Amino acid sequence: MIRQTNFQVAFAHLSSRVKQSLVAMLSVTFGISMYIFMNGFMTGVNDVQNELAFSALAHVRIYRDLPKDRSNLLASKYDEEATLINIRNPKTIQYTTGIRNANEVIDAIDHLPEITDIATQVNLNVFFRNGSAKINGLTAGVNANDEEALFGISESVIEGSWFDLNHRSDGIIMGVGLAKKLSLNLNDNVQVSTADGVTRNFEIIGILETTMAGVDDMKAFIQINAARQLISKNRSYATDIQVNVADFEAASAVAAKMRSLTDLKVESWIESNGQLDAGNELRNIIALAVSFTILLVAGFGIYNIMNMTVNEKIKEIAILKAMGFEGSDIVQIFLVQSIIIGIIGGIIGMLFGAAVSVVINQVPFQVASLETLPMSYRAKDYVAAFGFGLITTFVAGYLPAKKASKVDPVTIIRG
Repeated sequence: MIRQTNFQVAFAHLSSRVKQSLVAMLSVTFGISMYIFMNGFMTGVNDVQNELAFSALAHVRIYRDLPKDRSNLLASKYDEEATLINIRNPKTIQYTTGIRNANEVIDAIDHLPEITDIATQVNLNVFFRNGSAKINGLTAGVNANDEEALFGISESVIEGSWFDLNHRSDGIIMGVGLAKKLSLNLNDNVQVSTADGVTRNFEIIGILETTMAGVDDMKAFIQINAARQLISKNRSYATDIQVNVADFEAASAVAAKMRSLTDLKVESWIESNGQLDAGNELRNIIALAVSFTILLVAGFGIYNIMNMTVNEKIKEIAILKAMGFEGSDIVQIFLVQSIIIGIIGGIIGMLFGAAVSVVINQVPFQVASLETLPMSYRAKDYVAAFGFGLITTFVAGYLPAKKASKVDPVTIIRG
């Protein structure tokens, strides 16, 4: 327990040196506010990047991969014991691609509680033709409602309506860059040709802009059954099964569960896009390092001020000890001062950090889908900032306090 007398002495020390106390509080205020701003900004950047990435990237992808044992290659082998057949240039033999019965796979994994949305896709490499213009691109056969649940793609449609795909088997929604290359507009017709030479006309019922070149410049969407018809596949055929989970950071763990339920390739977004996760982690580390450095500098400032206070009050400390104050009382007096500085500076720092974040969040930033600089407001950032600030001020106050508690009053009073 802190004695009332110790608290009164500590408050007297603070009030007698108002400028020094204010400087110490400002050090804490600046450190905490910068911690809040840096972490809020970096988290906002990560959130925006994840939002943009997951507008076209599922948390988990299920597909059929080529065998790792090279069983799809025609290779050399022995015919009985006397004859050796040597094939110098092994060729790929016909191998089953895609998922023949996607519904069976979905039924096997759908019971997992972590899964929120599932969508099947039929992705085809095709040629888009308009007159003499011919461009190689990708057509994705999708179910409009399932695709919307996964990616919220309707928000990217700038002309037409995404949900027209539900009742237009001859409709196609094309990326804005691809449409411009082919000089196509809404309600125009485009020819789509597969690698096997199958050609079909589609009417453009929508144009979308995602700000991702891989989608806008070379991709189009059609009904999944129309895509199956192009390659003569059954109604349960799919090239990909896309899955979203409740927590995208737990995608790897959920993918591990799925692998035990199917012999298909199950790949989480972390495996296929490790650079995205690495970028997020790197930005978090930078923000933490900068914020911690600022708080550390603030701690040194408080330490210097408290150390100066000890030196200035050395005779008063000697008198207090001569009056019967023990070393623990002296430690309490100076710790109370540092904690008061930390609490007041911390509260002001949180308010100032929030104000700076709001101001930065209003700065115009017309890039991709952003209109202003991104900023995140997380309660745990404020709690962590206040906690780190208190710890810093406590340590910065304890060291001078320990020094003060060892003062020999007789030596000091004698001079």
